[in-house]
Amino acid sequence: MSAVVTYDRDGAVARLTLDSPHNRNALSAALVAQVHEGLERAAADPDIRVVVLGHTGGTFCAGADLAEAAGRDPSELAVDRAREMTQLLRRILTCPLPVIAAVDGHVRAGGLGLIGACDIVVAGTASTFALTEARIGVAPSIISLTLLPKMTARAAGRYFVTGEKFGAAEAAQMGLVTLAAADVAAAVDDLAAAIAQGSPQGLAESKALTTAAILDEFDRRAEALTQRSAELFVSDEAREGILAFLEKRKPRWVG
Repeated sequence: MSAVVTYDRDGAVARLTLDSPHNRNALSAALVAQVHEGLERAAADPDIRVVVLGHTGGTFCAGADLAEAAGRDPSELAVDRAREMTQLLRRILTCPLPVIAAVDGHVRAGGLGLIGACDIVVAGTASTFALTEARIGVAPSIISLTLLPKMTARAAGRYFVTGEKFGAAEAAQMGLVTLAAADVAAAVDDLAAAIAQGSPQGLAESKALTTAAILDEFDRRAEALTQRSAELFVSDEAREGILAFLEKRKPRWVG
């Protein structure tokens, strides 16, 4: 398996970098698996205090890897991908180390679920965000588990259905982003340095306080939403929507 996520240790900081710019860091099976591995490696290192999840290229994460479906049974693939996503989001939430998302580019669909699971999100002022699932016939089912606790109800009610793009300042205002910064790297370094002053126990227990309610709801609803996500992805509307996306045309329901 080729590396699509790199791991670097920088003092007390573990840097996981999504490094698959050819598909805009889409959530392929390989990328998901390697983020898991990176989180486990960081958590096992007694000298690491914080994980920074960054990216190469102009897109942090474009969401599901729709092109990966070629050559596989759609029903089997949908269940596998839905479960992988559920497990990844939970892994970020339960990681004993604080996780900072360093976003200096664009985030779409499932990529927003990743940043929703992170403890702190720093976004460049030119970054954009969009929940585009409804436009291909599906819904932000699984990622709602990490987005709804962070976004305001009014923002979710709008952007879950419109697919509109919004910027870093607006993302910060609605609670999706912690900080919109002109210099993402500098802002992340400052936050990481502050976190590095904490003890392993102090950091783990403090983080757990902030994720406990999210995890309670996550575990209550995850299986049902995983199944529903898989069902949506193999529906007739989703097949048409995904095909239209890949063929760069409008789906049949758009006049």
